[in-house]
Amino acid sequence: MFGTVVVGVGIAGLARIRDLMNPMPSSPSEHLKLTGFVSRRSFGNINEAKQISLEDALKNKDIHAAFISTENKSHEETIRMFLEAGKHVLVEYPMALSAKAAHELWEMAEQKGKVLHVEHIELLTEEYKQLKKEVVGKDLVKGTLHFTGSVLDENKSGFPAFSGIARLTWLIDLFGDLTVTSATREKQKDKNYSRMTVHFQTANKKPLTWIEERGPGMRREKKINFCFTSGCLENFPEAPRSSVGLFMQDQNLFAKKLLGQVSKEELAAEKWRILRCLDLAEVIQQYCEEPEKIYS
Repeated sequence: MFGTVVVGVGIAGLARIRDLMNPMPSSPSEHLKLTGFVSRRSFGNINEAKQISLEDALKNKDIHAAFISTENKSHEETIRMFLEAGKHVLVEYPMALSAKAAHELWEMAEQKGKVLHVEHIELLTEEYKQLKKEVVGKDLVKGTLHFTGSVLDENKSGFPAFSGIARLTWLIDLFGDLTVTSATREKQKDKNYSRMTVHFQTANKKPLTWIEERGPGMRREKKINFCFTSGCLENFPEAPRSSVGLFMQDQNLFAKKLLGQVSKEELAAEKWRILRCLDLAEVIQQYCEEPEKIYS
């Protein structure tokens, strides 16, 4: 059994507590045992999970793994603390708000022989699985992925290329390695509106565009337009509902890693994808901030 602690009890943290207390029967998650949770706010208990201090979580020898569900800006520091304390770590994306920090943390986990698992539930949705089936084996001509959503506090969530890394992960997973050719960002501070537009090239020199747009009252929505030599895909394929929740699927994957049930090849491919996306996010941020440097 692996004793676990959940750090941060927002929407994701509460889902983690729920799933750790109710693991899927006969799944790898049955090897995880919730010892408690850590929060800056005072809760006492949540259901039957008890609140413990961060210091206790780090020192407790019965806690083997931490689930980090804090705001994005504190991921890096929290991962570092738990790795230094000799714990395995599951963290919600993005694992850090700079590529350098991400590479350092991954190296640290490997040196300590600990699992560092980054949640990317966007790859586990039935919608995405069906989309990938549609795309596999087709020759891309050009494509666009356009995301809209409500306003985020960037001081907590980071630059849009990092907070929106789920979209970048889709593109890398669908089309392989990408190169950033340009990136711009429009901000209307008075309207609390932001639009980031990124242009990529695939390894075959085909153009892809990612638009990340946020403003008050904007619906959370993804639109696609992927054109292949065989025709265009403008709507998501019909997808069945999954009987297993996304966080539970992710938790099972983390437990499999702890149990040594994931192949070296799969682990290496996942590491490459996660770090490559964070490298690209940083390049995008640099492109978008260049004009500010020139005129400031």
